[in-house]
Amino acid sequence: MGSVHRRRSFGLQEDEDLMADTPAPSTVRVYAADEAFRAYERERRLHWDAVARLPKGRGRWSVYYHRRLADVCRLLVRPGLRVLEIGCGRGDLLASLRPRIGLGVDLSGEMVAAAAKKHPELRFAQADAHFLPLAGEFDVVLLSDLLNDVWDVQRVLEEVRRVCHSRTRILLTSYNRLWEPALGLADRLHMARPTLYQNWLTVEDLRNLLSLADLEFIRSWEEILWPLGTPVLARIANSILVRFWPLRHLALTHFLVARPTPASAVPSRPASVSIVVPARNEAGNIPELFRRLPRFGGGMELVFVEGHSKDATYEVLVESIAREASWSCQLIRQNGVGKGDAVREGFARARGEILIILDADLTVPPEDLPRYYEALVSGRAELANGVRLVYPMPGEAMRFFNLIGNKFFSLAFSWLLGQPVKDTLCGTKALWKGDYEVIAENRDYFGYADPFGDFDLLLGAAKQNLKIVDIPVRYRSRVYGTTNISRWRHGALLLRMLLVAARRLKFT
Repeated sequence: MGSVHRRRSFGLQEDEDLMADTPAPSTVRVYAADEAFRAYERERRLHWDAVARLPKGRGRWSVYYHRRLADVCRLLVRPGLRVLEIGCGRGDLLASLRPRIGLGVDLSGEMVAAAAKKHPELRFAQADAHFLPLAGEFDVVLLSDLLNDVWDVQRVLEEVRRVCHSRTRILLTSYNRLWEPALGLADRLHMARPTLYQNWLTVEDLRNLLSLADLEFIRSWEEILWPLGTPVLARIANSILVRFWPLRHLALTHFLVARPTPASAVPSRPASVSIVVPARNEAGNIPELFRRLPRFGGGMELVFVEGHSKDATYEVLVESIAREASWSCQLIRQNGVGKGDAVREGFARARGEILIILDADLTVPPEDLPRYYEALVSGRAELANGVRLVYPMPGEAMRFFNLIGNKFFSLAFSWLLGQPVKDTLCGTKALWKGDYEVIAENRDYFGYADPFGDFDLLLGAAKQNLKIVDIPVRYRSRVYGTTNISRWRHGALLLRMLLVAARRLKFT
């Protein structure tokens, strides 16, 4: 991310022409001189024109497959975005995402004509994926089963990069070549749409090609173990069995999510920061927090949320805020209960562009917070997650069973989110306020209120395909007070939340 991220409109407007006058002349000349490329593209265009003219019943057994793809894509793409689909076919997948602006591009003129007739609310154009005559930028670029069929995968991905802004998500699918004999048989029996010979792309190949095109891989997973709509069997195979080794290696489809590689340019201006500090029974730590907290960013505020303390935390906060007049502070008396509620109240009142959580117990050093800020403004992270399990800890910092529980939830969440998360319960996290607002708008999807706030952010970030990056910290022992966490009661609650999240995020 080369500039400070704010919630703003990128590129396209509703009334803007999406198509440029011509592709880049130099690109066209290179490919026009290659007779093998021209023959390949002509063969593909004629083939897909012929597929578009096939009787409606042909390929009826692939109906479930495409419906399942649409179901998965709807989990990844929220409605109301600007979506480009390259290789759109008849436009059904694009329409299912309910975009605010939807543009479908396909090599086949027959497919484009059929899509425009079926989905008049969207825009469609005939164009070659190797040189897209597009203007503007999109929030989501979708390439479903396209890259197996193109001449030059890297060139197509470079064209995709050209129509991305810094927050764009690229969603692509590729089929598993282990299925080629079965797909060939289905084609001969007229049970699936016919295809020509395909590129052999592994997930590793795609990650490498994304990198060469200046795109960054976020995560990948497998879908569709049983491509027929067989009652019960399809649900069990495609929602549960496909998630586990070794069956996941037999899945038909690889899904990958990527984003533009963050630019290395210096931000145009520093971002403002709100540090939200939940504080319950932490009176002895407040003066030390003010003394140790460094100043960074383009303006800072401290948002203290006092949570029904039994000691003098509120009174100490009032005195400290009055004494430390150089700090911009808010003091909130919490309405609800629990740290998660305190974080949500603080975030709702925060005015900064970046939101950071700092626990008032100071077990995570305040001096480390600039690292979270730098990870966000550099674009390397979209959710910066503190990790206490890298460096050795003082003997009193974390009890043995707490450590075991943290490691268990780390492994479970890394599998669940598809991104490595070494420590799910470190209280210190940072993200852009714009991203948090999207997470908050979609919080009901998981069907619970997280009492700690950590799962709320991690699950929400994964649902929105944000890049999660771990920030190792040296965890310290408490100097004042005792922990507010009950390891067994809260551990059981976290396990229940994990199962609910797995059902909504993994076993869908």
